[in-house]
Amino acid sequence: MTVKNGVKKRVEKLRKVINHHRYLYHVLDKPEISDATLDSLKHELAQLEKEYPEFLTSDSPTQRIGGKPLDEFVKVRHKIRQWSFDDAFSEEEIRDFDEKIKRMLTKETGHKGDLFYTCEIKIDGFKIVLIYEKGILKTAATRGDGEVGEDVTQNVKTIESVPLKLEKDVDIVAEGEIWMSKKEFERINDERKKKKETLFANPRNAAAGSIRQLDPKVAASRKLDSFVYDLTFLTPSVEKKTLGVSQPKTQFEELELLKELGFKVNQYYKLCKNIEEVISFWKEWEKKKDKQEYGIDGIVVKLNERKFQELLGYTGKSPRFAIAFKFRAEQATTIVEDIQVQVGRTGVLTPVAHLRPVVVAGSVVSRATLHNEDEIRRLGVRIGDTVIIQKAGDVIPDVIGVVRDLRTGKEKVFKMPDKCPICRSAIKRDAGSPLIRCSNNKCSVRHRRALYYFASKKAFDIEGLGPKIVNALLDNNLIQDAADIFDLKEGDLVPLERFGEKSAENLINAINIHKEINLDKFITSLGIFNVGEETARDMAKKFGSIEKIEKLSLEELESVRNIGCIVAKSIYDWFRDDYNKRFLKKLLQRIKIKKIKIIKGGKLEDKKFVLTGTLSSMSRDMAKEKIRALAGEINETVSKNTDFVVAGDDPGSKYEKAKKLGVKIIDEQELLKML
Repeated sequence: MTVKNGVKKRVEKLRKVINHHRYLYHVLDKPEISDATLDSLKHELAQLEKEYPEFLTSDSPTQRIGGKPLDEFVKVRHKIRQWSFDDAFSEEEIRDFDEKIKRMLTKETGHKGDLFYTCEIKIDGFKIVLIYEKGILKTAATRGDGEVGEDVTQNVKTIESVPLKLEKDVDIVAEGEIWMSKKEFERINDERKKKKETLFANPRNAAAGSIRQLDPKVAASRKLDSFVYDLTFLTPSVEKKTLGVSQPKTQFEELELLKELGFKVNQYYKLCKNIEEVISFWKEWEKKKDKQEYGIDGIVVKLNERKFQELLGYTGKSPRFAIAFKFRAEQATTIVEDIQVQVGRTGVLTPVAHLRPVVVAGSVVSRATLHNEDEIRRLGVRIGDTVIIQKAGDVIPDVIGVVRDLRTGKEKVFKMPDKCPICRSAIKRDAGSPLIRCSNNKCSVRHRRALYYFASKKAFDIEGLGPKIVNALLDNNLIQDAADIFDLKEGDLVPLERFGEKSAENLINAINIHKEINLDKFITSLGIFNVGEETARDMAKKFGSIEKIEKLSLEELESVRNIGCIVAKSIYDWFRDDYNKRFLKKLLQRIKIKKIKIIKGGKLEDKKFVLTGTLSSMSRDMAKEKIRALAGEINETVSKNTDFVVAGDDPGSKYEKAKKLGVKIIDEQELLKML
């Protein structure tokens, strides 16, 4: 098969899949995949059509605007053609947009220099077209295919923020978004769940379903809202002297006029003096988007001067003077080129998908975890599949689904190995667990990763002792295990590549400084399966010494807060392994363990905190230590028992869970006041 034939088949399959999912969403209101996933598929198709224009056809999804109207509603032909925006997904693409406009305006008008843009929040809602005659609402219609929509006037009239009469008796067409708050969305889905009805996929889907109800009482029962962002005068003869209203000269003035007429306009719009200010506005809202009560999936960038807008005009489907600058997608589609098994520090074998590189959440992703054999089976993922990957907040990329309709028949089923791919030792499966592990404690890769972890910030925190240095020490037989690190001398290091006398001195000093360590950090450093920082801290607080922990029974371990039978068994088995016993004895001869300080009576005593997102004034680890210093507790998961969730930038799923459970959410400034 030639490259062109392969591209042609991929294009045809993409069109079929996109059309199918667009129909599910726009016509039936029953989406099966996320908006980000559909955007990613469309973006791939658009790129292929750009590279191979011979495959571009007039019926391609990239050439159409919307879906087919439902027959149950009266069809309305729009007085003003409804357009869709082209999309930009990166700073490079938005700068290209700016440069293109500058070239066109320079050619047509001689204009040089920066251009002013009005930036508006792109609401993730349901588009509505409102027709007013002499200031009275006559028709509200869906966008439909851009030329014909559906009459949903009676439903829209139930929305309090949509004016039935304007402040001026003008003939206009106004465009905006109908949206549902996240809180109302959760309320409705809770009700539908109790009634065993199909749940709405997201707030936009719920808003669309509400507006398309044949009974206006249903729409009225759901707290819908609106933002209006565009208008077109239908009576050019309107003059200032008659109605006090005239056609705005700029996009910014248009938004101000909409407010004067009585529409609800999103307050967060901004006039930007150049494209760099546009990018700053975009970055600002990418951080703030999740904290709003409505969904936001980007900003809309419009050339401010209306005379320039009219001069540039439209392409076949979109305005040349405006663009949707989408936030970096947390989901995207790509192809699994291979699946390889990675051996971790605890011996767990993890299948990793090697992907065709794709941008997700602002960074290039080429690998994503498949977790375990059970997860591969659940997803049904094969080598060669088109998959949906997700990356949210600080979570590593994850494969969350397979686009099965794009299969060619050449995909390969993957099977986990029956031996360790590194040392060829037998593998074992923990009872009641989907995880399989290498049985060899001395497995080379497993051993190296354990050493990386031992020296990391979570454990001994030895500055300068990263993976590359650890590898060099192992490869030159300078260390056999972690205990040997504390026997190193400057003379051992100087002959190594990248080491001089000063760098060798610095590393030895860093090692010596950390020969004394708190008990909780020491427990963490051992890398016991299922034991993280918080479990280690709980053990240290309860038992006080490593000697006591060594001798604990299973029952005594299970008495520790947040330790169940599986974690207790991991700890119990670790301290009874002969290799681990010898290593621990050797290590304890070289370091000193300090008892953990138990703080009583601090102002945050018994208060449970969960931290999520990025903090600006300190790291999350620093914040945790400050909270603990005031007797507060740190939890990794949100529950009803959580007192505070501290939300930084890009807070992720913990933030959403806190809102759902009604847990108090505070920002960084509120935390600093408490500290």
